[in-house]
Order: sequence, then C-alpha cells, then structure tokens
Amino acid sequence: MKNRKLVVDLRSRTPAFRLPDDAAAGLVGATPAGWTTHVVQADTESAGDGSQRPSEESLGAIADAEIYFGFGMPRPLWGAAERLRWIHSASAGVASLLFPEMLASDVLLTNSAGIYGEPIAEHVLAGVLFLLRSLDVAGALQRRSEWDSIVFGTEAAQVREVSECRVLVIGAGGIGTHVARKFAALGATVTGIRRNPAKGTPAGFRRVTGPDHVDAELVSADIVVLAAPLTTETRALLTAARLALLPPGAIVCNVARGPLIDEPALAAALELGRLRGAVLDVFSREPLASDSPLWHLPQVLQTPHVAGVSPRLFWGRLSALFLDNFERYRAGDPLRNLVDKKAGY
Repeated sequence: MKNRKLVVDLRSRTPAFRLPDDAAAGLVGATPAGWTTHVVQADTESAGDGSQRPSEESLGAIADAEIYFGFGMPRPLWGAAERLRWIHSASAGVASLLFPEMLASDVLLTNSAGIYGEPIAEHVLAGVLFLLRSLDVAGALQRRSEWDSIVFGTEAAQVREVSECRVLVIGAGGIGTHVARKFAALGATVTGIRRNPAKGTPAGFRRVTGPDHVDAELVSADIVVLAAPLTTETRALLTAARLALLPPGAIVCNVARGPLIDEPALAAALELGRLRGAVLDVFSREPLASDSPLWHLPQVLQTPHVAGVSPRLFWGRLSALFLDNFERYRAGDPLRNLVDKKAGY
C-alpha cells in the first residue's frame, strides 16, 4: 500500500516565521508508519494568510498529498492537489482560503488561532501603555534634547492609568481572551463582542455581548481592540461613523486584519485630535502604502504585522497543536480549531 503523505510548507522568507531545522526534524520524527512527511525546502510567504505564489517544489509535492501544513494555501496548490483531505494553516486568519472550490469541498480546514494569543496580547498592552504614559511625547522630547516635565498630565501629553480605562475587545476568541486577561489583571473593565455571546464569558471579560451592540459599547470605550477574524460581517467594522462614537482621547488597536477599519477615517480622526492614538500592526494594504498618512502621524504606533512574533515559544505551540490534530485525524476524532467555512473562522 502506498504511503499517505503530509506536506509541510513553512520555510518562510521572514526569519521569525521560518520553520527551524529542529522543528522540522520533530515533525518528521513524529511521522507514523504508513505516512511520509515532505518538508518543503523552498521559500514561502507567511504574511497575512500566506502567499498566492507557491514554489515549484510545493507544486510537485502536493499532487499526492493528503495533508497540507502551510501558511494558508496558495490557490494554485489547490488545483494541483489530487488527494487532499485536510489543510492546517499556521496562520490564524483563513479569509484567502475560502474560495468557492474550497467552500464546496469536504476538505477539512483548521487554523492556528490561539497560539498567537500571548505575544499579541503583550504587544497590545505595550502599545496602549506607550500611549497612556505619553511615551510618544517623551520620545519626541528626547530626540530634540528637550527637558519638559511640565507638559506631562496636560492636554498635550495626557497620562492615564490602565485601571481607570474601559476596554472593548471586538472578537472574544483566543487572541481577544488573552488581551482581556492582561488588561483585567491591571484593573481595567473589559467588555467583549462576539458573534455568539451564548458561548459564555471567557476569563478576563466583565461581560460579553453580541455584534448588534457594537455602537452602544463604543460610546464608552477608552480603548478598542480589534481581534476578530475578517469576514463579510467584520469587513469595514470601524467606519467613520463608528469612530465618531468613541469618547475623546480613545485609543484604537488593530491586531486582526487591516480591512476591519476604515484607515482614511482613522487617520482623519487622529489628525483632528479626537483620538489619543492608535496601535496598528495590520493594514488594508501590506506593506503599508508609502503615501499613507499613518506613517507620519506622531500618535500612531505602527508595526509591520509582527505582533505574533515570539521566537522562544512560537514553534513549540504550533508544532504541539498540529501534532495533536494529526493524531486526532488518524484516529478519526474531532479536530481542534476546525474552521466553520460558512462563518469564515
């Protein structure tokens, strides 16, 4: 009987997300009898949901593969796969994978939601503290060799404590829950928005409500954190009208996907001084367009989609999740992080 085949396509061009040799060896070493693991050596892309331009090596390896483990799945690979039964994405978002042929198939799709929660939550907290303590102002003073203690605590350098803030986390899943726990531990009041509030209130949240209440919650939110998947319902979630609902001095954080927010409207609100600032790790277009005002607004802390970087733990978490699911798959048991194709996450 011919061996069943797993293709691992994780040699990202980005060093922080590139499959290390020891992790690759661990996956090969865990391959059971009757299976073959092909670790693709060619470079791939890990940004967003993954590259749409697969390597020639990947195209050759996928033909008889039963399982594909990559950053999303490039569309051309789908057309080349003849025996595919399960795709596991090393990314949390899967929007680019939900093309018509995939939706119509019975191929299982799992993602890596949850493994990024800890580093992303720390990234959000660090960015918010940067603004709450007016460290952006301090940095500007330092660059000018200017000593000015009087400005702190004024309108020009607002200073607040986390415990006095009301935090709204839109997306109460794995990442959102980690964010809520961090802020709750520092005394903030955290409210969550999730598609199905009946699923319960995860630790860290004071309460959780549904998408119909976004407008009502924005009115009192000092900090808004976008941690929801990109779906038809969440695209352009924070419009100009909704940004206008926020109280003066609010902070907006986006660590989900760029299209969740109207970026020109956000830039305008920041330029007018209505918002204290923004912590942005994702953008509608990546790399961020060179003419975007978000590059130059002093109250914007922007990073190039790296909130999930954690060299010490990333591959341990990812490998553990995949290998647990691999065992479940072979046993015919339910998989963790199974994506609801209709819901989009």
